[in-house]
Amino acid sequence: MIETTQVQAMKETNNHTEWFKDWFNSPYYHLLYKNRDEQEAKNFIDRLLMVLNPAANSTVLDLACGKGRYSRYLAEKGFYVTGLDIAEASIKYAQQFENEHLSFFQHDMRQPYRINYFDYIFNFFTSFGYFETEKDHLKTVVNIGKGLHINGKFVLDFFNSKKVIANLQPVEEKKVGNVYFHIHRSLDDQGYILKNIQFEDNGEHFDFTERVRAFTLQEFRTLFRMAGMKIAQTYGCHELSPFDENTSDRLILVGCKSGC
Repeated sequence: MIETTQVQAMKETNNHTEWFKDWFNSPYYHLLYKNRDEQEAKNFIDRLLMVLNPAANSTVLDLACGKGRYSRYLAEKGFYVTGLDIAEASIKYAQQFENEHLSFFQHDMRQPYRINYFDYIFNFFTSFGYFETEKDHLKTVVNIGKGLHINGKFVLDFFNSKKVIANLQPVEEKKVGNVYFHIHRSLDDQGYILKNIQFEDNGEHFDFTERVRAFTLQEFRTLFRMAGMKIAQTYGCHELSPFDENTSDRLILVGCKSGC
C-alpha cells in the first residue's frame, strides 16, 4: 500500500496533459519498475566508459536521472556529475546524496541548462521521446548540443523501436507487492508506442498511459543534424555489439557536435 499523502499529491496533479509529469512523480511508477537490473545497468555504464575513455575530472550530465542511482555511480568514479529530472519527488530524494562531485536539480530538458559546460551528456534507458511535438524533441537535442563542450559527446540509450513494434505484447498482468498492474500496449497513428497501466490500491482506481515516440535510427540522424550534431557511433545492446534494426534490443547512439 502506498502512503496516503503520496497518493493525494498524485491525484492533485492528474489534470496535467503531459503524462510524464504525473507518472514519474507517482510512487507507483517506482513500484512497477523497482526490479530493473541495476547491476546490468552498471555493467553497461562500465563498458561505455571504457569506449569513451573520459578524463578523470570530466564534467558529466545525467539527463533524466530519476532518483540518481547512475549519477551516484558515475560520481563514485571521480567525475563531476549533475543529475537533472523533471520529477520533483525524485530530485528531492536524490539530493540527500549530494557531495562535491554530485548535485541534483529539477529541470525540464526542453529548456537550456548550462552552455558549453559538459564533457559528456548521458540519457539512459529510453528517457527521450515523451513530448507531444517534434518541435519539443528537436528543442531538447538543440539544448543538449548547447550544453556540450565543442569536443563533448552525447550518449542516448533508446529502445530499438522496430523490434519493439514487431514484438509488441498487447496485454500483460504483473503483480508487484500487493498491487496488480494491468498493462495494455499499442501503436498509435502518430508513431507513438502507448503503454496503458491500470491498477487499484487501497480502494482507489488508477490509470496512467506512457507515450513514447518510436524514433528510428534514420529519424535520429535527421533530428541530430537539424540540431547541429551528428551520430558518430551506434550500438545495439548494453554489451555494445553493433546495431541491427531487426534483431537489436537497443539503439545506443554516441553523438557529438558537427566537426568533432
